[in-house]
Amino acid sequence: MLPKYLAPKKSSKANVWLKSIVSLALYLLLGYYIFPSYAILLLVTAIVIIHEMGHFLAMKAYRYNELGIFFLPLLGAYVSGTKQEVSQKQSAVIILAGPLPGIIIGILFIMIGNNDPNLQLFGDRSMPFDLVGLLFLLLNLINLLPIYPLDGGQLLNRVFLDEESWIGKGFVILSAAFLVWVAWKLNFWILLIFPVMMLLRMQGDRQFEEVEKRIEDEGIDLDIPYEELSDENYWRVRNILIESHPAFRDIPPSPPYEYHEKEEKIMSAIQSLLHRRLIQDVSIAGKILIILLWVLAFASPWLLDLNFTNWME
Repeated sequence: MLPKYLAPKKSSKANVWLKSIVSLALYLLLGYYIFPSYAILLLVTAIVIIHEMGHFLAMKAYRYNELGIFFLPLLGAYVSGTKQEVSQKQSAVIILAGPLPGIIIGILFIMIGNNDPNLQLFGDRSMPFDLVGLLFLLLNLINLLPIYPLDGGQLLNRVFLDEESWIGKGFVILSAAFLVWVAWKLNFWILLIFPVMMLLRMQGDRQFEEVEKRIEDEGIDLDIPYEELSDENYWRVRNILIESHPAFRDIPPSPPYEYHEKEEKIMSAIQSLLHRRLIQDVSIAGKILIILLWVLAFASPWLLDLNFTNWME
């Protein structure tokens, strides 16, 4: 019996960053033809990178694995990472680490711009500081809206709802319906990528739940990290996965114990089957604090009496 499959760490890490660089290149290439000027493109890209770096650094601090930043042309970006034990408290910090720094930066740019309207970014008069601040503020506040998969929706689902319950799943379905409505109203059909991905993920989760039930009926413990999964159970889980999942039905079951060309995908699927434990560690006081931060973020332009008149002219 061969040992359970282990992807080469160096090549796996290199592949993640290669995909990140390629996605950024595609993002910039398409943005060059969409945005009215290179200055706006660079500014929006910088806002997106600063936002995602907040998520990335927080996830790195909490020891997430296989971290990478991936860009979606016209739609933004996201940070990907894995961890066996997920804390609600850590999740809240990770989610808020994206929009809050951008909101603070936006407020600072607006205040500086209001104090000296002649200040310009890039050394010309195309990018006044208050406009730069407005873009920082607007893009990050939009991300805090309680709509999945925006940061606000993820925060609501992770901390205030049980994301595995029918309430959490119902919230995701309502968010998908709302995004379809927004895409229709704005005639921005590329936005449909999000609801389609969300619904496909829910369908995939349902399939995995059925596979999980079969594995647990075989007496195999799924509440362990991949490193602790025995070689024997790897091949047993692998056979159940091959029999149950449409993507792997072309792979012959074992024995014989042989790696397939799709082995890395099989390994990733098995890692996904191992239960990710969510630690419910946000107290009532913590939830109240999160709500206050949420409200303050949206109220910040009015609380600081920022001058919006320049943008209305």
